Amino acid sequence: MTMKLNGIKRAPGAKKVAHRVGRGVGSGWGKTAGRGHKGQRARAGGYHKVGFEGGQMPLHRRLPKRGFTSLTRKLVAEVRLSELDRLPGADVDLAVLKAAGVIARESLAAKVILSGKVTRAVNLKGIGATKGARAAIEAAGGKVEAPVEKAA
Repeated sequence: MTMKLNGIKRAPGAKKVAHRVGRGVGSGWGKTAGRGHKGQRARAGGYHKVGFEGGQMPLHRRLPKRGFTSLTRKLVAEVRLSELDRLPGADVDLAVLKAAGVIARESLAAKVILSGKVTRAVNLKGIGATKGARAAIEAAGGKVEAPVEKAA
C-alpha cells in the first residue's frame, strides 16, 4: 500500500479544539472566562511589562553596567607575527595583507600582535602593533611606521 498526500491524517488527539471562552455558562468557560475574579489580570489590556517586579527595583536596574560592544571590532583585524613571517617581501601594508588572504577584504585596519616569531626584517606601513610585537619586529631588524590617525 502506497502513502498518498491526500490520505495523511493527524494522530488521534494531536489537534484539540480551542476553548471558546466567554460563551455562556453551559460551555464551562462563561462568566469570568478563565480569568478568575477581579485584579489586573482579569481586565482587558491589564498586564505588566516584561521584567516588571511589582514596583520593586527590577534586576536589570539593580545590577551594575559593565562593558560595551565595539561597533568597529569586526573592521580591525589581528595579525600574528608568524603570519608576517610567511609573507613574501619586506614591506607590509594593508593591501599586502588583504592580497595574501591574511585578513578579510572588508577590514579597514590591522594590528600586529605578539604571537609566534618573526625571523626576518619586516617593514610595517600603516599598520598598528602592540608593544611586544613592535619589540620583536625591531629585534629582527625591521621597523614599524605608526598608522596615521584620522582627524575627527
